[in-house]
Amino acid sequence: MTTATVFFPMMRILIISFITFVLGMALAPLIIRLLRKYKLGKQLRDAKDAPVFAALHASKAGTPTMGGIVIWATVIIISVTLWTKCQFIGGLSCDWNFLTRAQTLLPFGALIAAALVGLVDDYLNVRRIGPKGGGLRMRHRLISYTLIALGGAWWFYAKLGWDFLHIPFYGNFPVGILAIPAFTLIIVATSFSVNETDGLDGLAGGPLMTAFTAFSVISFIQGRVDLAVFCAAIVGALMAFLWFNVTPASFFMGDTGAMSLGTVLGVVAIFTNQPFLLLIIGLPFVIESLSVIIQITSKKIRKKKVFLSAPIHHHLEAIGWKESQIVFRTWIISFFCGSAGVIIALLDKLY
Repeated sequence: MTTATVFFPMMRILIISFITFVLGMALAPLIIRLLRKYKLGKQLRDAKDAPVFAALHASKAGTPTMGGIVIWATVIIISVTLWTKCQFIGGLSCDWNFLTRAQTLLPFGALIAAALVGLVDDYLNVRRIGPKGGGLRMRHRLISYTLIALGGAWWFYAKLGWDFLHIPFYGNFPVGILAIPAFTLIIVATSFSVNETDGLDGLAGGPLMTAFTAFSVISFIQGRVDLAVFCAAIVGALMAFLWFNVTPASFFMGDTGAMSLGTVLGVVAIFTNQPFLLLIIGLPFVIESLSVIIQITSKKIRKKKVFLSAPIHHHLEAIGWKESQIVFRTWIISFFCGSAGVIIALLDKLY
């Protein structure tokens, strides 16, 4: 590509990211005030079910949740505004629109659907509506997000004709109709893994920012510029969210943020044809999720815990790590994982 053809797409990515950051910074204080006004604060798990967690996080009870609204609302506002401007004005204004059927309509739809389910779950939790203190039952959550993922997987298979899994340095491995359950599993696993990570101030936000930055770069080098811009828009909104979410957090992300961003991350990983790289780029999420699986399996089979508390970030807290140490070290790990993922994607494209 010539310098001219590279410059404008890069400028779009950077400027849209900056715009979502500014809008997110403007929206966040308003959202925080509304959450406090209506007493939409986090309800902690019962001390009988999670004594270690309750002891470590008692001071955080009542902190506003649903902060993920800032992230997805910002992205939706910018996306729809630019799309509407393109529809009614046309011409050069369409150069800034990144909401397109070919690249971003699917992740955009997944973002909205997962965010709404998470919003309902968060609201039920803070109002203590539902079993064990509030919120949707696990099976209802699993069914809801599986249906969203299944819809996305069907779109990949039926509309885009994707019936393969890409393996770095090998190529596309045909799986036929099994692509649907495979894509569904990837999306659901990613969404719940991100949600497991969202347990400390800034812990999920940092790795999410790194992951979406990495996939923005990967999308760009693949020529999927609209998808790269979409990822960059999420990064900008995440930066604004993190401004208010770092210790001590003014609000928490909630399911409406963690589940929606996890869902979109899974969709983007498939869209870039690099779902296996998600295991590297999203390694902190993988570790968090594995720690929960190990803990549950050990308790059922051995009747013993492996960790003092799961996910693993709570275990680290229990053995004396400070919250800031866990968060910042996770950010550092995620940075190198994201960099490694981009390098592998580049080498995969070259060789």
